[in-house]
Amino acid sequence: MATTIPEIRSSTEQKMRKSVESLGANLAKVRTGRAHAGLLDHVQVEYYGSMVPISQVANVTLVDARTIGVSPWEKKMAQAIDKAIRESDLGLNPTVIGELIRVPMPPLSEERRKQLVKVVKGEGEDAKVAVRNTRRDANTHLKELLKAKGISEDEERRAQDDIQKLTDRFVVEIDKLLQAKEQEIMTV
Repeated sequence: MATTIPEIRSSTEQKMRKSVESLGANLAKVRTGRAHAGLLDHVQVEYYGSMVPISQVANVTLVDARTIGVSPWEKKMAQAIDKAIRESDLGLNPTVIGELIRVPMPPLSEERRKQLVKVVKGEGEDAKVAVRNTRRDANTHLKELLKAKGISEDEERRAQDDIQKLTDRFVVEIDKLLQAKEQEIMTV
């Protein structure tokens, strides 16, 4: 447990930053109709009895704005990769052409776009809750320091104000990420 105000602040800022980074990673997985190589990052394929990400058994590249190309390093992996992509929750329909697997991005309907915006907003709300929980934990640590007579009431109040400013800053960052992703989803 942190024992000084700077330690509490530093630890709080790190945790809040991780929440925002996690949100960024989660938003990158939301499909927008445009292709990006990171879309297949969480798809696992069986490779000699163990499940590994596609990126560990193949080159994942963009063929064009709406198509991902996957080139397996071993010829026999093409069928396994094709199967893994089909069975993923991404709703993609790859085609195998020789050794190259082409993964076209189907266009999104207006209804699907609105559903995705709801998903994105839910992810954003989760990130904000995580940031607020981090603030609460930091304030609890500050109160414990005050009880243990490690800091004065004025120091505690200033530190709480500082933690609140951190919280506000990260909530604004989350809102910016959400706004950008929403814009990306709704752009036809």
